[in-house]
Amino acid sequence: MLTAGQVLQLIRDRTCRTRKELIEVTGLSRSTVTDRVDRLIEAGYIHESGVATSRGGRPPSVLDIDATSRLALVADLGASHARVALTDLAARPMAEEHIEMRIARGPEAVLTWVRQAFRRLLDRTGRPAGQVCGIGLNLPGSVDHASGRMIRSFLMPGWDDHPISEALRAEFEVPVLVENDANAMALGEWWSSWRGCASLVLVKVSTGIGTGIVLDGRVYRGVEEAAGNLGHVRLSESDDRVCTCGSRGCVASLASGHAIATDLGRDTSRDVVRLVHSGDPAAIARVQEGGRTLGVVLATAVSLLNPGVLVLAGDMAETGEHYLTGIRESVYRRSLPYTTRNLDIVTSSLGDRAGIVGTAVIVMEHVLSPRAVDAALAARSGAVT
Repeated sequence: MLTAGQVLQLIRDRTCRTRKELIEVTGLSRSTVTDRVDRLIEAGYIHESGVATSRGGRPPSVLDIDATSRLALVADLGASHARVALTDLAARPMAEEHIEMRIARGPEAVLTWVRQAFRRLLDRTGRPAGQVCGIGLNLPGSVDHASGRMIRSFLMPGWDDHPISEALRAEFEVPVLVENDANAMALGEWWSSWRGCASLVLVKVSTGIGTGIVLDGRVYRGVEEAAGNLGHVRLSESDDRVCTCGSRGCVASLASGHAIATDLGRDTSRDVVRLVHSGDPAAIARVQEGGRTLGVVLATAVSLLNPGVLVLAGDMAETGEHYLTGIRESVYRRSLPYTTRNLDIVTSSLGDRAGIVGTAVIVMEHVLSPRAVDAALAARSGAVT
């Protein structure tokens, strides 16, 4: 017998839009469906949003998710920026705040700002903290999802094994979900533009290189939470440039925004973007070379995963077609034609908001999962009793 949480999933994915459809699809009795639906309405998970076409008799009420009764607080943290947002449970931002801040300042300073910014967002929108049902945070490194701690990051000294979830849960007593930034961005792009695509690969090229993989609507993380670590694939054992991981000849040491900036005598990947926008020929040539270098590794990913879309995100996505052109050259030249026949190679549609949207989707999927919904309804029933 389906639980209320499982009934909610049928409504979420639009398999069933009315009580009558729920009875027909699930085989549950009318009284059981009524009980499940009434509990979900009373708890604010769904509401009636109009009527469906009648097939005789009174038109049935349409059931839909009530995305505004519960809220999520999410943070997108990069090597040199921090962005926070208050969203509803359709991953729609209601308020945002952004600041230039280096994550190398350490977890205490950065997470203190995040907590304060979360409070400012609630105050600005006039929404009570009690409506927040989950918090999400993404970071440029590998994370342990069970503990909410950073496993490893070459860009974040002092963050390894820091209790990130505990630091945020101390002020907001809700689930805290921690994710890798490229994974969150990949999910955000899939959710906003490519939900009809079974396989999506996103590569973020900014200070470093990170890759997110979405298969059948779910982030693929790998056994050791290290899937998508393309930036540290070694292409040249003899290259003198040392990567942030300590090895030589990694893709990131050759094709990342930091590597390109260093070769051009600049400090950051943002400097590279400005040079390209000004038409600097040396910068344009070096950016295209970086794209070709990364494309060598991405060609293998395309052959392995056969994705429907390959998304370029991060600072290098802002160089127009230049970095992307380099990627396309290598991918098309090194991959079998039938693996690229239906492949879209594009820049991010969300830009610097992909991480926020993807992290909000992660929170949404967690708090609206059958297990979480059934647990919340049980706790609610016990409180009422």
